[in-house]
Amino acid sequence: MATNQEYLYYLLDSLSSLDGISHRMMMGEYILYYHGKIAAYVCDDRLLVKPTPTALAMLPNAELDSICEGGRKKLLRVDAVDDRDFLTALFTAIEPELPEPKKKASKTKTKKPNGVSYES
Repeated sequence: MATNQEYLYYLLDSLSSLDGISHRMMMGEYILYYHGKIAAYVCDDRLLVKPTPTALAMLPNAELDSICEGGRKKLLRVDAVDDRDFLTALFTAIEPELPEPKKKASKTKTKKPNGVSYES
C-alpha cells in the first residue's frame, strides 16, 4: 500500500514553519529531508523517524517499525502527527544527530586505448 499524497501534504504543512524541509518519492513512499539529511520516511501513511538518542527521549513509548514488512531497519513511529508544535520540535531536536548525506562518487572520464572517452 503506497502513501496517500494527501497524508504527505498534511505532514509537510505541519512542518512548514521549518526552513529546509524537502521530500523525495521512492517507490510510492517518501523520504523527508531536513537540511539535506534524511530525517524520516513516510510509508503506508505512517511517519517513521530515525531513532536518534533525542528522538528516543522525546518518543519514549513509540513503537519500532520498519519501512516495509520484514524490513531490518527499525524506525520510530510517530503517532502524534496532529501536534504541529511537537513535530516541529522533534525535527529541530534530532537534526544535529542525523548523519550527513553520503557523498556520491564523482564520475571521471577515462580514455580507452582506441581514444574513445566514456564515463565510469
